Formats: sequence, C-alpha cells, structure tokens
Amino acid sequence: MVDELVEFSEYDPELSDGIKWLDEQAQKKGITFYDMVFEVLYKHDVNSKAKDWLSTRN
Repeated sequence: MVDELVEFSEYDPELSDGIKWLDEQAQKKGITFYDMVFEVLYKHDVNSKAKDWLSTRN
C-alpha cells in the first residue's frame, strides 16, 4: 500500500512533498522509510483512540 502511494505521488505534488518529508525524517532518525510510515500511522491511531476515549469518558 505504501509503495502504491509512492507511485501515485508522481501525480500529486502535495503527496510527493509529504513523502519526501517522511523520507527526510526517517533519515534523520536513522530508520527506514517504512518504519517512519509505521510510526506516523501508529501515533495517529493512538491519538485518535485517546480522543475517542476522552469524548466518551464523561
């Protein structure tokens, strides 16, 4: 799926910029591009679940 996004980024400048940014961040952290994508998606998932939990808590 990530590979398909990379291929599609050829036609979407905003997606291309995002992928380049992710790649730069991965290089700075010394991890692979795929690990960086996983990290971003994982953080998004955790934050979404936390927001849902907070909204249903009261």
